[in-house]
Amino acid sequence: MPGLFITFEGLDGSGKSTHLRRAAAWLAERGVPHLVTHEPGGTPLGDAVRSLFLDPRWGTLDGVVELLLVFASRRQHLLQVVEPALREGKHVLCDRFTDSTRAYQGYGRGVPLAVIDQVDRLATGGRIPDRTLLFDLPAAAARGRGHSLSRQERGAADRLDAEALDFYERVRRGFLEMAAGDPRFHVIDSSGPPQATEPQVRRALSDLLEKEA
Repeated sequence: MPGLFITFEGLDGSGKSTHLRRAAAWLAERGVPHLVTHEPGGTPLGDAVRSLFLDPRWGTLDGVVELLLVFASRRQHLLQVVEPALREGKHVLCDRFTDSTRAYQGYGRGVPLAVIDQVDRLATGGRIPDRTLLFDLPAAAARGRGHSLSRQERGAADRLDAEALDFYERVRRGFLEMAAGDPRFHVIDSSGPPQATEPQVRRALSDLLEKEA
């Protein structure tokens, strides 16, 4: 039986990447076959595109330029990593997918959603995740985490971290509008400490344990 394609979405600073790693460790402890990956990236070609995409030297890029970069990475990722793993019966836990493109380049940059959908059909065949965990918190809180001193000292701050608060507000609104009324989405309140967020993640993934029982 094919695995499930599960994406972790949210603003930069929402905690999605941290909780993806914790969820993967939780599944591993219980012997659930899975693969962890990320976008942009997930392949050698994709990681090279990711480095280019996030490099702060470029400042604010045109939304269509960003769009084409992430979809080039995404197609290679699907062909080389995601689809083969799903066919092997592994659940794929992916940090970002096309919902991020709609939120960041669509709602954030103003690229028409119809254009994004058109490129998505070409690059992915309209591939939709089976389940999406959306980590939600106020935009100001997410931006504060992205601008934290510790993140800057680690050299982890990237080009998108420099965006103004109104950009984050638009992106958050985009994510919530996509999630509204769509059962694929599980909205996770990540405004609190990690120990308050983790039980929500496990509830959203608990059926994976039942399938392996």
